[in-house]
Amino acid sequence: MKEALKVYGLGIFLMFLFGWGWEYLQEKPKLPEFAPDFTLVDLDGETHRLEDYRGQRVVINFWASWCGPCIHELPAFAKFARNHPDVVVLGLSTDQRPEHAQAAANRFDLPYPILMAGKVAKTYNIKHLPTTIIVDKDGRVDGIHVNAMSYKSLRRAAR
Repeated sequence: MKEALKVYGLGIFLMFLFGWGWEYLQEKPKLPEFAPDFTLVDLDGETHRLEDYRGQRVVINFWASWCGPCIHELPAFAKFARNHPDVVVLGLSTDQRPEHAQAAANRFDLPYPILMAGKVAKTYNIKHLPTTIIVDKDGRVDGIHVNAMSYKSLRRAAR
């Protein structure tokens, strides 16, 4: 019994360690000091240009409706956007079809603009989903996070 508990405890510890370190094992996109500008239209037809948000912190979340970790983190992003109206949150969907992104946005009642990423995902060198880029008030890349973020980790990163 004692031996089984040791093995079980070691297994749980290794799972925790692997889960915690997963973000650090993922290749982060290489970006210049300043976040590349983009102009995209959201699912409601409104135009958003990154440069227009200069002076505000911006959270750019690359995601897709078919990505399990992306869907898992959407409630945290929705809560964050509602609780931190001073921070701009932009969801850049890499879905091929806008109706798939719209269905996910509706399902989770996302209170922030959903934009179809298109070529911007390539500009930002996105290789893994989800990937979140934090842009400071001056337009500098302040953080890059690969894999799902919790509300707490998002709040800490975007402060």
